[in-house]
Amino acid sequence: MVYHIPALLDECIEGLNIQPDGVYVDATFGGGGHSKEILKRLKTGKLIAFDQDEDAAINAPDDCRLIFLNQNFRFLRNNLKFNGIEFIDGLIADLGVSFHQFDEPERGFAFRYDAPLDMRMSKSGTLTAAELIRTLDEPLLADIFFKYGELGNSRKIARVIVAARKVKPVTTTGDLLTAIRDLTPARQENKFHAKVFQALRIAVNHEIEYLKEMLLQALDVLNEGGRLVIITYHSLEDRLVKNFMRTGNFEGIENKDFYGNPQTPFRILNKKGITPGKPEISRNSRARSARLRIAEKI
Repeated sequence: MVYHIPALLDECIEGLNIQPDGVYVDATFGGGGHSKEILKRLKTGKLIAFDQDEDAAINAPDDCRLIFLNQNFRFLRNNLKFNGIEFIDGLIADLGVSFHQFDEPERGFAFRYDAPLDMRMSKSGTLTAAELIRTLDEPLLADIFFKYGELGNSRKIARVIVAARKVKPVTTTGDLLTAIRDLTPARQENKFHAKVFQALRIAVNHEIEYLKEMLLQALDVLNEGGRLVIITYHSLEDRLVKNFMRTGNFEGIENKDFYGNPQTPFRILNKKGITPGKPEISRNSRARSARLRIAEKI
């Protein structure tokens, strides 16, 4: 089984503008696809790779230029300092769920399997999707589906889940699909289910909060001219990354100097973002929603 096929690999590596003696971070190591290409271009440089999923460690090559850390990327700055690194020349993050996580039924990420509602990126975490569904009240559940799934009928979804759990605990993906069955639009089942599962996964793993923490730290540790290379897979992430690269904040509020000139920490290298072409999508259908944004620190 393939652990993961990285999306937009060539475009990412080109975007990093790798220098042979530079210091780089792969914030989402996964199957190691991006890291292995970075290492090919390094001589005396260093690569620090993060992945909170314990399973990813099996993909780390034995290479003295690589430091693999089984950590969430929110601990970027502390881990760099611990390893004697103050600044870096580039950071890449592929924010998608790995094939491995989707394809292991017991991880609970995919609705095509009837499996425990887990959805933890790191198995050491204690909060699961089943626990969220069991403990949160209806307004908080609705908030998760609205904020993280961008679902207009979030209140109805929360209502039917709360009603279902009163009859029987909602502990598996099958239980959840049964609970929301009457709200599932005809001929749009996959899209609807994907948004519901995405919302729960984001909440379980604090994905938006941790992404914000990492981006702010990346801005601090990037050298002048350093590159920030981020692949997103849904509009919530993409809007956040786009705003941050354009303005230095997550709201997209443009700060101006005394003369009215915009003040921004980055130079945007691809304003609309890069998406996969038809040949890549035909080879890797899971890349179809990927969008790559690249910025250079000023």
